[in-house]
Amino acid sequence: MTTAGGERFRRAAGYASRTTARYYDAQLRLERGALLAAIELAAPGIDDVLLDIGTGTAALPALLARRPEHPRRVMGVDASAAMLRRASPLPAGWCLINADARRLPVTDASVDIVTCAYLLHLLDRPGRGAALGEISRVLRPGGRAILVTLEVPGGLLGRALLAPLQATLCRVLGQRSGWCALDPRADLAGTGLRLRSGRLCTRGYTSLCLLLERG
Repeated sequence: MTTAGGERFRRAAGYASRTTARYYDAQLRLERGALLAAIELAAPGIDDVLLDIGTGTAALPALLARRPEHPRRVMGVDASAAMLRRASPLPAGWCLINADARRLPVTDASVDIVTCAYLLHLLDRPGRGAALGEISRVLRPGGRAILVTLEVPGGLLGRALLAPLQATLCRVLGQRSGWCALDPRADLAGTGLRLRSGRLCTRGYTSLCLLLERG
């Protein structure tokens, strides 16, 4: 695909487009393993305020709502209004907000947990720095952040077939296509967020799940 062709593709099928929103849920089963791991790492309590950044069609809040005890207050933020319109109804007291992760309409130090799944690898380095800075800003001291990003597939089949395909899609379609693997640990310097633990999720998309703490 030529550069011009790739740009036309990104405009038509980019993350925030109506086309992507219409079909996004069809691939959620490939995200589910990492989203469940993110919830497990977050370990939210009933009194925690949880903010899900890049919530899309609110898949993570929907999984969280199925838990017997879930937070009374959950906010989902996404830059795509088309995605948010396709979200299922959520529990009373929860809300969805159309906003940019790099400029969150959330008060300083007002959130206990931030989840950010499959967003950072869509952003360039300055954008990732801005989003991580916002996560740090809105978290209370000692608050937790869980980051989920796409990783390079492992295993014999993954290394031989899936990893080269993923790299080709990233190169041809660009950063915003969602196919570029990312380890965000290099972007944490100066954010006030420190790494506590991490795990590699191989069920569905190969994904890196990191648990951070606000200092």
